[in-house]
Amino acid sequence: MSAPAGVEVLHRSPVHVDMRWAGLHGIGRFATELFPRIPGARALPIWGPKLSPVDPLAISLALARQREGCYFSPGFNPPLWSRLPFVFCIHDLTHLRVASESTAVRRAYYASVVRPGIARAWRVLTGSEHARQDILEWSGASPEKIVVVGHGVADGFSPAGEAATVDAAGYFLHVGSRASHKNVDGLLRAFARSPLHGDWLLVMTGQPDAPTLAVARQLGIEARLRFIGPVDDQTLATWYRGCTALVFPSWREGFGLPVLEAMACGAAVITANTSSLPEVVGPGNGLLIDPADTDALAAAMAQVAQDDALRARLRSAGPIRAMAFRWDAVARRVCACLPR
Repeated sequence: MSAPAGVEVLHRSPVHVDMRWAGLHGIGRFATELFPRIPGARALPIWGPKLSPVDPLAISLALARQREGCYFSPGFNPPLWSRLPFVFCIHDLTHLRVASESTAVRRAYYASVVRPGIARAWRVLTGSEHARQDILEWSGASPEKIVVVGHGVADGFSPAGEAATVDAAGYFLHVGSRASHKNVDGLLRAFARSPLHGDWLLVMTGQPDAPTLAVARQLGIEARLRFIGPVDDQTLATWYRGCTALVFPSWREGFGLPVLEAMACGAAVITANTSSLPEVVGPGNGLLIDPADTDALAAAMAQVAQDDALRARLRSAGPIRAMAFRWDAVARRVCACLPR
């Protein structure tokens, strides 16, 4: 496999990659975009699903059959042991930092597998400086061990192309799961509190779920909520292009890829002023709000909907900001971190 433009291949080859992470989610996109850009990459055959109770052993056994190269996992699953040097990724510490998403099993996994894996790894990669500092504080690793490689945006996410429309004045878009750290309840409350919910829609990726519907029903906005299911990149780009704004008020993110994708498509962005999100948006390219301040979020949504000049400025700034985040550049940084 040839190298990406500008990459001097110095790392060990082949690079055995855990491609079980590939998918439409954040880590999945990271894995899918990087694999063809890493010279010498090959999918490592690993028995069983990722993150199963026996997964660290399964990875170790798969690596025991390899005699050369190195191992790279796009996710947070290092081997228990390996004769080959390895690199893995920790995109964030949500499983530890968010009480509602932390369990005894997850905490034990991080303590018994992830933290020792950091000590044995050649490098550990992450997406933002916020995540890096969090990992350093938690792990006690040496600063040079944890490296920010970022994320990128694919060429299909651009202002050019079809834009989705709805039978309403417009729509606000939320992209991602409805895990507690995504602050979807806060978004629903802000939408209900804004002057927009009678005319605008709130559109969410994924399927309807009972907790979200229950909150929307309680707030009286169930009829203004739309779910578009899982969507491919081409379809997702149309929803970004057509929205009044992407609203992404997460309590914490390791990176926040939907924010970047929306900006690349020329969407106005309203997001939280916490964790990695200000790093991704950059100064002046979106509206940053306190995710705990429902009134501020409601006001930001109304401002973007009603201020044509503001919306136009944000739509123009987004694609320029997104140009700084390209997958080829991420691949170069990853390749530079692989064992020599």
